[in-house]
Amino acid sequence: MTEYLLLIAGLAILLLGGKFLVDGASGIAVKLGMSAGLIGLTIVAFGTSAPELLVSINAALKGNSDISIGNVVGSNIANLGLVLGLSGLFYPTKITKRHIRFEYLITLIVTGVFYLVSVNGMVDRWEGIAMFIAFVSFNIYLFWLEKKGVVKESKEVEEEIEQVKNFPWWKAILFFFGGIIGLYFGSDLLVENAVLISRNFGVSERVIGVTIIAIGTSLPELITSIMAALAKETDMALGNILGSNIMNILSIIGITAIIEPISVADEFIRVDFWWMIGITVLLFPLIKTKMQISKMEGSILFLTYLAYMFFLL
Repeated sequence: MTEYLLLIAGLAILLLGGKFLVDGASGIAVKLGMSAGLIGLTIVAFGTSAPELLVSINAALKGNSDISIGNVVGSNIANLGLVLGLSGLFYPTKITKRHIRFEYLITLIVTGVFYLVSVNGMVDRWEGIAMFIAFVSFNIYLFWLEKKGVVKESKEVEEEIEQVKNFPWWKAILFFFGGIIGLYFGSDLLVENAVLISRNFGVSERVIGVTIIAIGTSLPELITSIMAALAKETDMALGNILGSNIMNILSIIGITAIIEPISVADEFIRVDFWWMIGITVLLFPLIKTKMQISKMEGSILFLTYLAYMFFLL
């Protein structure tokens, strides 16, 4: 029981650390005069990926690369199948032409590149550098779109800024560094106890990575998307989810590989990558047909995710 309690505690500390980091960094950014759009594209976007990043780095440094890769692959599959699927079941998610021409196309390309750099069984440091450069370039383009007024502020960002705009300097700085500390210790607890549980049950670290850890670190996106669907505010849902998948690959895999090259097990190449590519390709006809993800499309995505879980377990 100790391993399970510590794993849950690690996940809770990790998610709380991510929230503290976003609050503290947003509070500092508001005081420095950053626009809401830039805060949303940088601090809030990167902050929601911080739990996955710390878990992947921590796992890679400990020699548990299956958790590093599984965390990202599993999160991307969960974002499309679980998060977007459930969101569509609650309320139709609107699709715009920009979603298809920009976010979806980039997601498809980045997912394919991720497979190609991993197929030799290793994501090397130079590949990580290339991914990180692509991540920076992607964000520069988003800044340009924001300045042109193409990228709208989400309600999540507006609420975030409203919460932190009256933070005194000391509180913003305290939240920022407290968040970093929480992310470090939370990721450490999560990785160590996930490995122990996988060994106790004879389950591979790969399976633990793409299931428990991936779902756990995707909880903020899942809760946010369901709440937005219940409030009938799904205008930006698809863009946020696809953006998260792009960030997961380019920033998390990129930064982790720069710090420590990541070995990729053959099972990922033969199984999990094809599920990730498959659900990404499946998304195209679903969003193109009626320009929305309604209950029918949401059901297909969700059932695809359940099929993947059934196949694994």
